[in-house]
Amino acid sequence: MPHAVRREIVQPDGRRVYLYGDFVPAPEDYQAPAMPNGVYQRRWNPLRREWVLVAASRQARTFLPERTACPLCPSRPGHSSEIPASRYQAAVFENRFPAMVAPGGHCEVVVYTDQHDGSFATLPDDRLQLLADVWTDRYRELSRRPDVRYVFIFENRGEQVGVTLHHPHGQIYAYSFIPPVPATELRRQTRGCLQCRLIRDELDGKRRVLINGAGIVAYVPGYARWPYEVHVTSRTHRASLAAMTPALRMSLLTSMQRVARAYDRLFETPMPYMMVMHQAPTGAKPPTQAHLHVEFYPTLRERGKLKYLAGSESGAGVFINDTLAEESADRLRALLE
Repeated sequence: MPHAVRREIVQPDGRRVYLYGDFVPAPEDYQAPAMPNGVYQRRWNPLRREWVLVAASRQARTFLPERTACPLCPSRPGHSSEIPASRYQAAVFENRFPAMVAPGGHCEVVVYTDQHDGSFATLPDDRLQLLADVWTDRYRELSRRPDVRYVFIFENRGEQVGVTLHHPHGQIYAYSFIPPVPATELRRQTRGCLQCRLIRDELDGKRRVLINGAGIVAYVPGYARWPYEVHVTSRTHRASLAAMTPALRMSLLTSMQRVARAYDRLFETPMPYMMVMHQAPTGAKPPTQAHLHVEFYPTLRERGKLKYLAGSESGAGVFINDTLAEESADRLRALLE
């Protein structure tokens, strides 16, 4: 990876930590927290024909600690951190409370910065570039593992979507199977890349387009399920982060950050959201019909009002959107930097 030096450290319980960029080693009294014992299983739902992950130890995971006890902050005397460094730029570690374990899969936590305050939206350009390198490096490395079929990069932001740590971070799940949502998207692509056609349609219509420049397009899809849902993708067909040039990856993250900042301005409060990245399954050989795209699901539908996944959404799988995509695009476009 040409842009960032990576240092690998193995914790006493065997979990790996990857430090990217410059760092200062942990204090001499550093003690790594140990992974608890737990039951990890993959169970098949024959009615929905999909896998359910059982991870019983996650009930004991760290839950909204005081800032002084944040396990993602740098190590200091008397403080137990997941990251063996007293200063760092970006870090990745194998989750101590994973949703799955090898050979059933891998779970990693991606820490964007050693600064506790802030968010993806507030990262400076150099840390944004580093994050692009980190995501790409993890996608490449995890894709090479024989037990991995799909590398899923995502971020949950805000207590409203279940976040248990406020420190800016995201996660990576490396599944041993292709999850239902990307599998469905890939099955629909029988006549070339559907994502490419969707991009052309949005650019022709113009009304829902938020960003169109530097090789990246961001838009509110006409079929948005979430109020103010936004999709961000490369204008030309790129299957994964690894298939992008460094400049295009940086353009992608810059566009994602512009969307995240617009969200925070929308209701003048930090927007809780889920960010998910869909890209090519492991082992996919070019030309592949997978087209990398990022989807943002913000959970506020209006100031102080959450969009809940109630009976229709959760039980029938039919979303009800309380907003018009065109009007949502107009409001967000006015808030872009």
